Amino acid sequence: VQLQASGGGLVQAGGSLRLSCKASGTILSVFNSNTLGWYRRAPGKERDLVATIDGSGTNYADSVKGRFTISRDNVKRTVYLQMNSLKPDDTAVYYCNLKWQSGYWGQGTQVTVSS
Repeated sequence: VQLQASGGGLVQAGGSLRLSCKASGTILSVFNSNTLGWYRRAPGKERDLVATIDGSGTNYADSVKGRFTISRDNVKRTVYLQMNSLKPDDTAVYYCNLKWQSGYWGQGTQVTVSS
Protein backbone atom coordinates (compact mmCIF):
# COMPACT_ATOMS: atom_id res chain seq x y z
CA VAL A 1 0.00 0.00 0.00
CA GLN A 2 1.29 3.45 -0.94
CA LEU A 3 -0.13 6.79 0.15
CA GLN A 4 0.83 9.84 -1.88
CA ALA A 5 0.15 13.17 -0.19
CA SER A 6 0.11 16.48 -2.01
CA GLY A 7 -1.21 20.01 -1.79
CA GLY A 8 1.05 21.59 0.77
CA GLY A 9 2.70 24.94 0.31
CA LEU A 10 3.26 28.42 1.64
CA VAL A 11 0.22 30.52 2.49
CA GLN A 12 -0.46 33.67 4.45
CA ALA A 13 -2.41 33.58 7.69
CA GLY A 14 -6.12 33.47 6.98
CA GLY A 15 -5.62 31.62 3.74
CA SER A 16 -6.65 28.13 2.65
CA LEU A 17 -5.08 24.97 1.36
CA ARG A 18 -6.46 21.61 0.33
CA LEU A 19 -4.39 18.51 0.95
CA SER A 20 -4.96 15.29 -0.96
CA CYS A 21 -3.77 11.78 -0.25
CA LYS A 22 -4.24 9.08 -2.85
CA ALA A 23 -3.96 5.40 -1.97
CA SER A 24 -2.69 2.77 -4.34
CA GLY A 25 -1.78 -0.88 -4.09
CA THR A 26 -4.81 -1.81 -2.03
CA ILE A 27 -8.20 -3.21 -2.87
CA LEU A 28 -11.12 -0.83 -2.76
CA SER A 29 -12.82 -2.55 0.17
CA VAL A 30 -9.76 -2.02 2.36
CA PHE A 31 -9.76 1.68 1.60
CA ASN A 32 -13.50 2.01 2.10
CA SER A 33 -13.80 0.14 5.38
CA ASN A 34 -10.89 1.52 7.39
CA THR A 35 -10.17 4.76 9.16
CA LEU A 36 -8.28 7.43 7.25
CA GLY A 37 -6.60 10.27 9.01
CA TRP A 38 -4.41 13.32 8.79
CA TYR A 39 -1.67 13.99 11.32
CA ARG A 40 0.92 16.72 11.57
CA ARG A 41 4.34 17.27 13.07
CA ALA A 42 5.32 20.82 13.88
CA PRO A 43 9.01 21.71 14.29
CA GLY A 44 10.35 20.30 17.54
CA LYS A 45 7.10 18.53 18.40
CA GLU A 46 5.63 15.06 18.14
CA ARG A 47 3.23 13.97 15.45
CA ASP A 48 -0.34 14.82 16.48
CA LEU A 49 -3.76 13.87 15.23
CA VAL A 50 -5.51 16.46 13.06
CA ALA A 51 -8.61 14.63 11.81
CA THR A 52 -9.95 11.18 11.07
CA ILE A 53 -12.83 9.81 9.01
CA ASP A 54 -14.49 6.40 9.04
CA GLY A 55 -17.90 4.80 8.86
CA SER A 56 -18.90 6.44 12.13
CA GLY A 57 -18.11 9.95 10.96
CA THR A 58 -15.35 12.46 11.50
CA ASN A 59 -13.18 13.48 14.41
CA TYR A 60 -11.07 16.62 14.79
CA ALA A 61 -8.43 17.98 17.09
CA ASP A 62 -9.81 20.86 19.11
CA SER A 63 -7.28 23.22 17.55
CA VAL A 64 -8.71 22.75 14.05
CA LYS A 65 -12.43 22.33 14.71
CA GLY A 66 -14.48 24.70 12.60
CA ARG A 67 -11.56 25.45 10.29
CA PHE A 68 -10.55 22.10 8.79
CA THR A 69 -12.72 19.54 7.03
CA ILE A 70 -11.74 15.97 6.24
CA SER A 71 -13.48 14.10 3.45
CA ARG A 72 -12.94 11.07 1.28
CA ASP A 73 -13.70 9.92 -2.25
CA ASN A 74 -13.83 6.15 -2.12
CA VAL A 75 -13.97 5.76 -5.89
CA LYS A 76 -10.77 7.78 -6.27
CA ARG A 77 -9.29 6.22 -3.11
CA THR A 78 -8.41 9.69 -1.96
CA VAL A 79 -8.77 11.48 1.35
CA TYR A 80 -8.77 15.27 1.53
CA LEU A 81 -8.14 17.89 4.16
CA GLN A 82 -9.62 21.30 3.45
CA MET A 83 -7.86 23.84 5.65
CA ASN A 84 -9.37 27.30 6.03
CA SER A 85 -8.49 30.26 8.21
CA LEU A 86 -4.95 29.00 8.51
CA LYS A 87 -2.78 30.22 11.37
CA PRO A 88 1.00 30.24 11.81
CA ASP A 89 0.53 27.52 14.46
CA ASP A 90 -0.73 25.23 11.68
CA THR A 91 2.76 25.17 10.18
CA ALA A 92 3.86 21.54 10.09
CA VAL A 93 4.49 18.53 7.92
CA TYR A 94 1.14 16.85 7.32
CA TYR A 95 0.87 13.09 6.97
CA CYS A 96 -2.01 10.93 5.85
CA ASN A 97 -2.65 7.57 7.45
CA LEU A 98 -4.61 4.43 6.64
CA LYS A 99 -5.43 2.48 9.78
CA TRP A 100 -5.14 -1.05 8.46
CA GLN A 101 -2.84 -3.88 9.55
CA SER A 102 0.09 -2.09 11.17
CA GLY A 103 -0.88 1.21 9.60
CA TYR A 104 0.34 3.00 6.50
CA TRP A 105 1.70 6.53 6.20
CA GLY A 106 2.13 8.95 3.36
CA GLN A 107 5.42 10.72 2.83
CA GLY A 108 4.29 14.02 4.29
CA THR A 109 3.62 17.40 2.74
CA GLN A 110 4.90 20.68 4.16
CA VAL A 111 2.43 23.40 5.09
CA THR A 112 3.88 26.76 6.04
CA VAL A 113 1.66 29.60 7.21
CA SER A 114 3.24 33.04 7.38
CA SER A 115 1.99 35.76 9.68
